Amino acid sequence: MAKTDDASPPDKLSRIASPARVAAFRAGLSAETRAAAYLMAKGYRILAKRFRTPYGEIDLVARKRQLIAFIEVKARASLDDAAYAVTPRQQARIIAAAQAWLMAHPAHAEFELRFDAVLIAPRRLPRHVLAAFDAST
Repeated sequence: MAKTDDASPPDKLSRIASPARVAAFRAGLSAETRAAAYLMAKGYRILAKRFRTPYGEIDLVARKRQLIAFIEVKARASLDDAAYAVTPRQQARIIAAAQAWLMAHPAHAEFELRFDAVLIAPRRLPRHVLAAFDAST
């Protein structure tokens, strides 16, 4: 006779990751959702969330008029800590991922492009940093 478990099975993430990693993943999802809502309130249309490539991931791809913004979302204890968390190595990965996104979406290749950041901290409004970094560096 097969043994059955009355408890509901844990989700896939919790079976393969530590509790701290699961909490960080969920906090990241929450921050990205908050950032997307904030951007939509500012008139942006979200084209992609968590766009993954072999080179890296773009948290949000948003459009406003003839502009495509590749947006890194950072949540930390303070807005300053969040700003410092966008490292040069991470910027390079985001730029490479943005090139992959553009290759997959050639209709947007002629748009103005920008790399932004949305910084999230507890009990603070999100801060949208326009042109947080440049692809030419």
